[in-house]
Amino acid sequence: MVGSLKEQWFGNVKGDILSGIVVALALIPEAIAFSIIAGVDPMVGLYASFCIAVVISFVGGRTAMISAATGAMALVMVNLVSSHGIEYMLAATILTGVIQIIFGICKFAKLMQFVPRTVMTGFVNSLAILIFMAQIQHFIGETWVMYVLVAVTLAIVYLFPYVTKAVPSTLVAIVVVTIIVLSLNIGVRNVGDMGTLTQSLPTFILPNVPFNLETLWIIFPYSFALAIVGLLESLLTANILDDMTDTPSNKNKESRGQGMANIVSGFFGGMAGCAMIGQSMINVKSGGRGRLSTFVAGAFLMFMIVALGNLVVQIPMAALTGVMIMVAIGSFDWSSLRTLHKLPRTDAVVLVVTIAVVLTTHNLAYGVLSGVLLSMIFFASKISKIHVSTSVDHEKNTRLYYVEGPLFFASVTPFLNQFDTEEKIDEVVIDLTHSQIWDDSAVGALDRLEAMFTANEIHVSYQGLNEKSSTLLKALGQLKE
Repeated sequence: MVGSLKEQWFGNVKGDILSGIVVALALIPEAIAFSIIAGVDPMVGLYASFCIAVVISFVGGRTAMISAATGAMALVMVNLVSSHGIEYMLAATILTGVIQIIFGICKFAKLMQFVPRTVMTGFVNSLAILIFMAQIQHFIGETWVMYVLVAVTLAIVYLFPYVTKAVPSTLVAIVVVTIIVLSLNIGVRNVGDMGTLTQSLPTFILPNVPFNLETLWIIFPYSFALAIVGLLESLLTANILDDMTDTPSNKNKESRGQGMANIVSGFFGGMAGCAMIGQSMINVKSGGRGRLSTFVAGAFLMFMIVALGNLVVQIPMAALTGVMIMVAIGSFDWSSLRTLHKLPRTDAVVLVVTIAVVLTTHNLAYGVLSGVLLSMIFFASKISKIHVSTSVDHEKNTRLYYVEGPLFFASVTPFLNQFDTEEKIDEVVIDLTHSQIWDDSAVGALDRLEAMFTANEIHVSYQGLNEKSSTLLKALGQLKE
């Protein structure tokens, strides 16, 4: 246990510190932008990013993953802030944390096993597209100089590793481009243009809202939505980092950790947040592997705001835009374009729908939920194929029906259509040896089938029932066995 914690914190000190610094720089414009989306002061997003990153570094279940204020969470809070104000947003953030802790205790993270790979790919690709699209606004109203600086940033990011990998190329790119802009006094937009930064630490506050059922009634729908969206993005991001780093993560611990982080954020004037795949990938690609990288990202973010605020505001957006474009390019699963035509048609549809919904709604959770729901429908359709063969015992004037395939809500209609309940025979035997009765719809179908045969004075019997099917029939139906 101690050895594991030591490895998680100090197994990659240099890489974690340098990558954490890079992430901190990338977090500033993102946190400010997300605050603006939510309709709150820029410092609310910055305080949230600081609190969440620091707390999750201790209690999270996925090392090297960066959690902070995010756009998806900000979008959920817009109406709450506009209709009730920031105090209710803080209360909703705290309640979000409580709900996420409950989800973690109940081990809801196991539901992630029902997210298909095509939905994961759609999640990653749509996020990469959204990250790229978000950078376009930084070019609006700018001269050709902006394009040159972004090109220089990307050139350093991609070429500097050929010189040395001792220092993250993203950090080198930000520093070099900042020096170029300040030295030549180039007039391009900088971090200071995104919003006013207050050089002060967050302080503990209690949300100034009435502590009654009316307040709970107002904030609960928002908190529940925030909890779902936050965990969905966090656990999907954790899965992606698991694959990238070939290391496991504890999803239920991450759920509880996200809850704790949001509770702290709410009590210190911050908005609700979750894992950020863009910044997490910056962290990993810059060499971050342990908890120290996440801690440094949050701590250095606050250090820059408080101690280096005057310098931070001068960082050109061209440098940070270039880094985020690199993240978008690196995040997109380009192989999915080459293999799209080779996928089963249903998988291809799920992938395209997931991306389309995300790009239309700008909400990753909607896209993922749409993809999962569509996958379930396609899966139910595939396994609902049921075949009924038949033979006749003329001596006993009995017909045998042999059922093959699962019997559940999606297969009961084609199942019933394969029986002739008006045939002039004395008895029907239904063989369920190669079938499985799964639900109440299946029991209801058999009840209905027996009722139709009985109405025509045809005796019905069953054979080949396995233990689970027999137990379900005894519990829900009045069928003969």
